[in-house]
Amino acid sequence: MRTLAVAAVAGFAVLGTPTIASAHVSAQPAEFTQGGRATFAFRVPNERDNAGTTKIEVTLPQDTPLTSVRTKPLAGWKAEVVKGKLDKPVTLAGKEVTEAFKTITWTAEPGVKINVNEYQEFFVAIGTLPEGKDKLELPTKQTYENGEVVDWAQAAGADGKEPEHPAPALKLAPKAAAGDDHGHGTTPAANSTETHEASAAGSDKTARYLGGAGLAVGALGLGFGVGAILRSRRKA
Repeated sequence: MRTLAVAAVAGFAVLGTPTIASAHVSAQPAEFTQGGRATFAFRVPNERDNAGTTKIEVTLPQDTPLTSVRTKPLAGWKAEVVKGKLDKPVTLAGKEVTEAFKTITWTAEPGVKINVNEYQEFFVAIGTLPEGKDKLELPTKQTYENGEVVDWAQAAGADGKEPEHPAPALKLAPKAAAGDDHGHGTTPAANSTETHEASAAGSDKTARYLGGAGLAVGALGLGFGVGAILRSRRKA
């Protein structure tokens, strides 16, 4: 019994202890389509027990530049998107691109921060996502109010093992061979919503047909009933 009790306590300790991976700065959701667009959030947890997070800076790729970047307003935080000339022009969709967005920075206003045991989400919409690339890494620096800076910029190793400070990344799936007219990024949730709406529309049409058929049958029955009453009155 004592052995079982010790094992149970150890098990609860393991389950109750947050893993390092759970505290990483990450992109949520993180799966989109190549050549499409992406709307997601940088999820930033506060990892320190003696300081809050007051600044987040994201470095955007320059080898596959992004021509559209928009941030969602967040109370207490000022967002700044910096755009500049590329060191070397890049051709995208048959057009030469000489400038693109380079960084996104969120800075907390006085008295605002991500406190201990808290996290915050910073939403952004970007496009067009690169094609022929299965991952888009977005190195991010997290600054604490005491001046400490944590650089989430490490790429996964060849063995697939996660580094200590991995960079937030988007997984990019190839476009579908057919039925992909716009090339916008989609998520399973979006597909599920579309399917639900299509099913609801089909059910609504079926209900209308059945309702119409029911009214027709009811009208026919009413006609037979009236005819029977008139015939009986004539006989009487």
